[in-house]
Amino acid sequence: MAKLSLHQLSKSYGSAEILKDISLDIKNGEFVVLVGPSGCGKSTLLRLIAGLDPVTSGSISIGDRIVNDLEPAQRKIAMVFQTYALYPHKNVRENMTFGLKYAGLPAEEISRRVDEASRMLQLQDLLTRKPKDLSGGQRQRVAIGRAIVREPDVFLFDEPLSNLDASLRVSTRVELSRLHTLLKSTMIYVTHDQIEAMTLADRIVVMNKGRIEQTGTPLELYYQPANLFVAGFIGSPKMNQFSAILRNATAATGFGLSVPVKGGDEGSAVTIGIRPEHFVVGREGEHPHAARVELVERLGEISHLHMKLNSGELMIAEWRGRDAPSIGDSLSLAAETSNIHLFDAKGVRI
Repeated sequence: MAKLSLHQLSKSYGSAEILKDISLDIKNGEFVVLVGPSGCGKSTLLRLIAGLDPVTSGSISIGDRIVNDLEPAQRKIAMVFQTYALYPHKNVRENMTFGLKYAGLPAEEISRRVDEASRMLQLQDLLTRKPKDLSGGQRQRVAIGRAIVREPDVFLFDEPLSNLDASLRVSTRVELSRLHTLLKSTMIYVTHDQIEAMTLADRIVVMNKGRIEQTGTPLELYYQPANLFVAGFIGSPKMNQFSAILRNATAATGFGLSVPVKGGDEGSAVTIGIRPEHFVVGREGEHPHAARVELVERLGEISHLHMKLNSGELMIAEWRGRDAPSIGDSLSLAAETSNIHLFDAKGVRI
């Protein structure tokens, strides 16, 4: 295990600046997830940590040493890629031992590491199979096992579940979480899937356009997003956002929702954010704000109601229970005032 520190890290390809002044400290044994939209720089950041790409400026420290000029093999890291990258002509045991033999480890030590990793990942019955005889989930477990046997200071995962089907992604997420508990290793995990980030991470790093927007625990990001980008990215469905104007220390929307505000300039524009689950939804006339159902997404116990308010704004609210409304139904809404978020004209949390 080792702590990892990034200090004012930047990466450019010619005139294109991919990462801009990234500073981040990751503790010993911490599971940190880098999340953000495609092209935000998260995979590039992982490649810099791994040593696969050179740094333009700034420094990377693993433990107490700066590793900028070290080759990947000297950094004591192990990386699991989106593609399994297994040798097709070698069986599972041979795939897991190849790097160890190349490093010159004794046969007894290699056998111990492979047996231990196989037990953790439930691969004992698959060690003689070739990759073509394995399912996608089994191949990914072999790729993870190949990383474990190296006993690295830091594990790097680059969207390792993106090639798996939905049910397998869920079960493999559980396995990864269990594995982190067993190994107590420092892990950095890249994904564009915010649900993966929320369920796996000790801390989440939200990235956008090569910069860090916010770092925090999953619940910190969920309940206290630093800006509109984080508010819209974390949470599924995304947070509803309504334009409002400050009048008499109150932010008022076009459909009549009012929220007290401390400070701010009279007449200035702000944004009110409300998550779908923080609306109280009732039948017509029960609550102050009227809306019409445009679409219903039925997910079992929970349904997501896509609605249009009388003032024309579109929004999503959550409904629980079997008696979900239908398209065209007229409903009414109230917002849970303790769960309303406010953002200034620049999109920064108030």
